[in-house]
This record gives sequence, C-alpha cells and structure tokens, in this order.
Amino acid sequence: MAGVCLLIMTALTCADVFLRTAFKMPIKGAVDLIGILCALATACALPYTTAIKGHVAVEYFFLKLGRRGRIAVDTIIRLALAAFFLVLGIYLARYGQDLYTTKQVSLTLQLPIFWVPWVMAVCCWVMVAIKFYHIAHPGQSLLKP
Repeated sequence: MAGVCLLIMTALTCADVFLRTAFKMPIKGAVDLIGILCALATACALPYTTAIKGHVAVEYFFLKLGRRGRIAVDTIIRLALAAFFLVLGIYLARYGQDLYTTKQVSLTLQLPIFWVPWVMAVCCWVMVAIKFYHIAHPGQSLLKP
C-alpha cells in the first residue's frame, strides 16, 4: 500500500509539474491528493518496516550490556512503543470520528478525509501487535523482506 501511494505521488507530481510548465495547466487538487497519499504511505510503511526489523538502530550502548540487560532494555522499549502506538491509534480514531461528525473535506477537491486518520489508526494498532510478537519471539522478525 505504501509503495502504491509513493508511485501515485511520484506520477501525480511529475504530471503536475509537466502540465504546469508546458501548458500552464496545473492539476486541480494535486496538493490535496499528495498530502493524503503521503500520510497513507508513511502510516502503511511503519508496520511492514517494523515486522522485518528494518528500522535503523544505534546499538553501541545496547551491545555493551549483558544478555539479561539486553532482554530487559529491549522489552522495556518495545512495551513503551506498544503503549505509544496504542494511544496514538486511539487519538487518530477519535480525530477521524471528529472529522466524520463535522463532515470535514479537503480544501480543493472537497473529498471527505475522515478515513485517513482511521487507516492510520489501524496501522498503529498493527504496530502494537507486531511489538508484542517481537516481545514474545525475541531475535525473530515477523516477516522476511
């Protein structure tokens, strides 16, 4: 999903720049669509990147710890991140509900946007599940890249 969003963003941006410079005809709502696609691409990439353990980590101090210390620090960090993404997902779901209730739309195209925070909330809750999987299965990634 994140890759599809990136491809659409790239194509839309290129088309908008080309039409704007060559024919003085920008694509109406390109900024709205790119903003929505950027939010979706970011949210949808997080669970996959976490599942394959693809995040960049600086492990200098972590490697100085013993086995028990590493397990303790790793578990604490994963629990803190799970709590963070759980709360973030709740707030995103509430925000999406507020957008739905007030019938908020994008500025140019007037597209309903309540569903974007809902998708982001689901991605956050998937992150929570992945964090608990990593706690239960230390040293293993959920997926292979």
